[in-house]
Amino acid sequence: MLTLLLATNQPGKLKEFKDILKTFKLKMVFLNNLNKKFKEPQENGKTLSKNAFIKAQYYGEKTKLLTLADDTGLFVKTLPNKLGIKTKRYHSGSDKDRRQKLLKELKNIPFPKRQAVFKTAVCLYNPKTKKSITRIGTCPGKISLKEIGGQGFGYDSIFIVKEKNKTFSELSLKEKNKLSHRAKALKKLKPHLKKYEKS
Repeated sequence: MLTLLLATNQPGKLKEFKDILKTFKLKMVFLNNLNKKFKEPQENGKTLSKNAFIKAQYYGEKTKLLTLADDTGLFVKTLPNKLGIKTKRYHSGSDKDRRQKLLKELKNIPFPKRQAVFKTAVCLYNPKTKKSITRIGTCPGKISLKEIGGQGFGYDSIFIVKEKNKTFSELSLKEKNKLSHRAKALKKLKPHLKKYEKS
């Protein structure tokens, strides 16, 4: 059975990756499963796709394992240059600190104008062939007026999903993984992963 490295240390992402890919006959390992610890690569790309590739290639070459990595951004219409590819670096501190910072910046913006979209780029890198495949997933919504729900991670509790009119934090993992940006990107990548099942 082929081993697939999921190149993230974020517990919430790992949980989603594992659930979305659970039907595949691949042995999934995570960065914290590895005997050797690696310094994180510098994510200096100008797009989510480039940063996802940087991570997938870096860890793929370090471990010589088929590697899957992602990069995600929250794009807020009224703050065009604040988040996006800089979402993780938007504000120092914890996830809660970043959520509160964003809510504060939007405090004078009425709800109808708080449009936002989550975007994820997932990259599958094969160190043997040096080839990679990247796919994009998006999920439209709005930023809530306050934190709602107790599930998820990151900005989940302030992102209201258009299709459900609920925040990601109000949805079960099963519900989220039917319509999230990450799920949509991985769905597009599944046909390529299928090729490796019998390797």
